[in-house]
Amino acid sequence: MSEVPPTVRELRVVVTADDYDEALRFYRDVLGLPERAAFSSPDGRVTILEAGRATLELTDPNHAAFIDEVEVGKRVAGHIRVAFEVDDSTSTTARLAEAGAEVVAEPTRTPWNSLNSRLEAPGSLQLTLFTELGDEGNKANKGD
Repeated sequence: MSEVPPTVRELRVVVTADDYDEALRFYRDVLGLPERAAFSSPDGRVTILEAGRATLELTDPNHAAFIDEVEVGKRVAGHIRVAFEVDDSTSTTARLAEAGAEVVAEPTRTPWNSLNSRLEAPGSLQLTLFTELGDEGNKANKGD
């Protein structure tokens, strides 16, 4: 099979937030996503925030349930969940909770050797925060 050159330049997750100002404050000012651009018109507002390197993780329902079981103890996520790799998932979880996110599950060491927490954030977006703990662990079962 020949390799197809990449044609996608950027992955952008678009969140429609009823409380735009609160969501912007949370993601930009608290989580620390740098602002790339912002636009305002009579039709509304949009802000584009940088989130480091983006990947698209596809999972089947069984593995999604496994990830939820590991991180939370039960199935809680919808069909879309956003995962952010952070330097310290414990302190970032606390900081986001103080800023209004609901902690669904405190940081937990996973079988793939990362420390993952789960939050319900502004914009009705479920987040996983994860910190890689090292090379040991089963990377084949990785499911941040």
